[in-house]
Amino acid sequence: MKIERGYTSIDRIAGQYLENAKAGSIKNTSTMSFEEILKNQVVKAEELKFSKHADNRLNERNIKLTDEQLKRLEEGTEKARNKGIKESLVLVDEMAFIVSVKNNTVVTAMGKGEFDSVFTNIDGAVIV
Repeated sequence: MKIERGYTSIDRIAGQYLENAKAGSIKNTSTMSFEEILKNQVVKAEELKFSKHADNRLNERNIKLTDEQLKRLEEGTEKARNKGIKESLVLVDEMAFIVSVKNNTVVTAMGKGEFDSVFTNIDGAVIV
């Protein structure tokens, strides 16, 4: 019996998962505990991402973040999250980043001299 209501069948999902696992895009989880798999997913969700727009701005403006600056940007985002901020300006050294805290995503980036004193569509700012 075949049911088609816009839902994906379990067999189809399993097939896609197995194809991806064979291609190497999914780590073999058969030897991992549920706790390890869950921790890996939580860590991935917590990692700060850069939107395509932000990536383009970093490249266009020749902005290079050191590991230490990236860590501070992540810490600033976490501080904003702890204060309940949803959209934040995070200042790191002479760089400004607009971060969607709820999505854990850098939306745009500006280097020294590329921004003025007016930022819109934010509900908080963090200086780190």
